[in-house]
Amino acid sequence: MPASESTPALVRTPFGKPMRSKYFLFAEGHVNVNQGSFGGYPNTVRAALRRYQDEAEAEPDRFIRYVFPDLLRRSRSLLAKHLNCPVDELVLCPNVTTATNTVLRNLNWGDGDRVIYTSGVYGALEKSIESVLEGTDSIGVKIDLDLPSKQDQIIDQFRSALRREKEACKRAGKGSVKLAIFDTIVSMPGLLMPFEEMTKICREEGVLSMIDGAHGLGHIPIDLKKLDPDFFTSNCHKWLFVPRAVAAFFVPKRNQHLIRTTFPTSHGFIPQSWGKDKAHDPMPSSAEVNPMVKQFEYFGTMDGAPYCCIQEALQFFDVVCGGHEAVYGYCTDLARRAEELLVETLGTETFGITEEERVFFAQARLPIEIGENKGQVPMEDVGLVTDWMHKTFVDQYRTYMYLLFYRGAWWARLSVAVYVDFEDCQYAAQVLKKVSKQVRRGEYK
Repeated sequence: MPASESTPALVRTPFGKPMRSKYFLFAEGHVNVNQGSFGGYPNTVRAALRRYQDEAEAEPDRFIRYVFPDLLRRSRSLLAKHLNCPVDELVLCPNVTTATNTVLRNLNWGDGDRVIYTSGVYGALEKSIESVLEGTDSIGVKIDLDLPSKQDQIIDQFRSALRREKEACKRAGKGSVKLAIFDTIVSMPGLLMPFEEMTKICREEGVLSMIDGAHGLGHIPIDLKKLDPDFFTSNCHKWLFVPRAVAAFFVPKRNQHLIRTTFPTSHGFIPQSWGKDKAHDPMPSSAEVNPMVKQFEYFGTMDGAPYCCIQEALQFFDVVCGGHEAVYGYCTDLARRAEELLVETLGTETFGITEEERVFFAQARLPIEIGENKGQVPMEDVGLVTDWMHKTFVDQYRTYMYLLFYRGAWWARLSVAVYVDFEDCQYAAQVLKKVSKQVRRGEYK
């Protein structure tokens, strides 16, 4: 049976179980409280995904060469409206890791140049920074934020770090603070960063800003015209219900000359030694005249169907979920109640984030101690225990909670999405309690 025949109409639907049972695709018995990692999308979007895939398989060359560019522009136009930015300053790529690497690997890193980034950035991004700077005389400077911290404290620490490193470059007589990287929402500890003020500070200090908004789209309101960052990227497949994997990548015109190539480099690249006339692009010409945007129309063969699903995902978000205000209200309220439940069930504590930092995560410390006594975990077993708990969630309990060993303890994170209800959080809390007990018994060995 074609997916469309079994796909429900788009109508406003209560959050929680009614939303899940009518629209979402999770297996019976699986409790999904980890939307923040790989996302999840409804059956209405899946129907569109399969329709685009079927069209591509029916006539591959026609779809990839002639149909896809127009669908891609439609998706970019809809996202540009959603983010309040010009369409010729927004492209799509597979994920935030691709977008941030594109920036890092396009910038020219000179002797003594610095890239500043905050603690809590995604692990792959921190490794990307180290990878790019290996073999250069440029420096990566990490701002150690004791998260969660007060917003004013983060802002002051960030400003001080930029000024300190600028002064260090001046004293050394070489280099500059070329780029500052920070999040909209830190994934763990899950909290909202003062990214608007941090972007403003970058402008004031003459430093390029790159915002990792992996948890931005569908989670918090983002106005790129008002924000005016130098680079911004956000995953569409986490909270906006787009099939994985798609990310928005914003580059204002003032900086597009810096993005010489996609990664991987493909047909749209124009080598400086060749010139535009000699740089033949075997893909058909399209309506796109912006050279940077043109490069992102095709940079290697891949399944372009998820890129075409922005329209259907936004329709689901607006019509079925009721838009941002409804989603934000439900998810933050449930996250707050779930966090209280975790503390009560586990007998521990939360990170103590403030309401202005509250996002769609519920977090608490696990009741497991580090030490050499009976019922404790030796420090050398931390990695083993973390891996064992993650696997146990999946194998024994058919769920998954992201864990982080931080400040000498394990912390668990529940992602609260529109299909999650309090009963799901109760189940997750009991799983954390049981698995913590299993660890104390030494069952991980």
